Amino acid sequence: MRRRTIITSLAASPLVVAGCSTGEGVDAPGTSGGGAQGGGFVAATSAQPDQFDPHKTTAYASFQVLENVYDTLVEPSVDGEEMEPSLATGWTTSPDGLTWTFTLREGVTFHDGSPFDAEDVVFSFRRIIDQQLANAYRLATVTDVRAQDPRTVVFTLSEPTPALLSQVGGFKGLAIVPAGVDEASLTTSAVGTGPFTFDSSSASEVSLSRYDGYWGEAPGVEGVTFRFITEPAAAMTALTGDQVQWTDNVPPQQVSDLAGDEQVELGQVASVDYWYLAMNCAKAPFSNRDVRRAIATAVDRAAVTTAARYEAARPNQTAVPEDSFWYHEYAPFAVDADEAQRLLEGAGVTGPLTMGLMVTSEYPETVTAAQVIASQLEPLGITVEIQTEDFATWLDRQGRGDFDAFVLGWLGNLDPFDYYDGQHRTGGSNNYHGYSNPAVDDLLDRAAVAVDRDERKALYDRAAELIVDDVSYLYLYNPDVVQAWTPGLSGYEVRPDKAVDFDSVALPS
Repeated sequence: MRRRTIITSLAASPLVVAGCSTGEGVDAPGTSGGGAQGGGFVAATSAQPDQFDPHKTTAYASFQVLENVYDTLVEPSVDGEEMEPSLATGWTTSPDGLTWTFTLREGVTFHDGSPFDAEDVVFSFRRIIDQQLANAYRLATVTDVRAQDPRTVVFTLSEPTPALLSQVGGFKGLAIVPAGVDEASLTTSAVGTGPFTFDSSSASEVSLSRYDGYWGEAPGVEGVTFRFITEPAAAMTALTGDQVQWTDNVPPQQVSDLAGDEQVELGQVASVDYWYLAMNCAKAPFSNRDVRRAIATAVDRAAVTTAARYEAARPNQTAVPEDSFWYHEYAPFAVDADEAQRLLEGAGVTGPLTMGLMVTSEYPETVTAAQVIASQLEPLGITVEIQTEDFATWLDRQGRGDFDAFVLGWLGNLDPFDYYDGQHRTGGSNNYHGYSNPAVDDLLDRAAVAVDRDERKALYDRAAELIVDDVSYLYLYNPDVVQAWTPGLSGYEVRPDKAVDFDSVALPS
């Protein structure tokens, strides 16, 4: 049996990546490149990056690539339980918690040959804050970032921020880019300090090469090619046919069988992710809380979970998985068709209702989940029109609020800030569905700066209850991370946060 199962406790410090990607995928293994050539390594992923600017993208497919190109000040440990040095070798905090001082690593160069120093850190964080880019909300308490000297950066905060390390280093959305970089070029290219340099991208793949000037241990392969294979069955065919050496596009119904398959090694770990349905709170009738609650009462999460992920997930009515310290046992909705009908009628919905449900084939479980949800809502007189988009269109429609509802996941969450803040705060940068509740805003404000861990948990627990009661998100399940690779591959570890690091990978000899 070639199964590697890793079960970890979920961490109490943050890291979040939106579960997104975009562009055209391919439905069969690509014809260019074949398997690993010249010491290269080929990874099959299900979707194409939308862009390569780490400060602007929220797409998971982009971060799969950027994880190997960029560095952050600090980074999560493999198990997610603590933050570790990266471009910063150490840090101190003032007694009042309002000043954080980071000591930077020496001898680091960017892929363009320029030396790394404090000005690059200041430029990167000022860019995110001043331009209000995708992760500016993580830095809401940062009032100043300055270079004390070339090897020291000082952050000044308006309030104590216990999760600051995770907020500045939890994932590559807070990556350090060179000061003065041509910002327009970051959309289609990448210049980091990480183990691999960016070579090229196309509609079918992205190519990286080993960076010989990397400050850490040299990568074990000469390069990495990310090949986009939309269909899980095709990804597995490519893996067993030695056209790729790794994939995270594993058919969920085959996980048990693959555990005993000598042609692959299987890695499985309880993740920190959640998958959910969001309804447009700015669009009638979904702006009516009771309509959302009726749908939440009609959806059988266990059936959705089984169909979408088989045994590799657990239903949950809140976001945080039950293994985490931050988990809150709260499940107010029982499947009850009569109660759902009563809620609809009370909301003034007495006739047929149509709900467009936006999904993407580049994440097949969204399609499967939508099909099950459609069948569950039909007895209520709700017709679900499943709208399957390529992910570039999906992201565009989400950003414009052009939807009734959608299904997707949030990946890599470690701190409750990541699970709830940007998605459910009024006007939050990831609050695409237009939810607003001043009581939730107040709880999130207080939780973000609460120093005492138990106090933070109590605040987030109450916020979670209101979010669930209002059905800001209709939470569905927490999945496992399931990945497969060629037998004999060494140096790779499956992570609960779903970050994909290939710097230590070595191909079979």
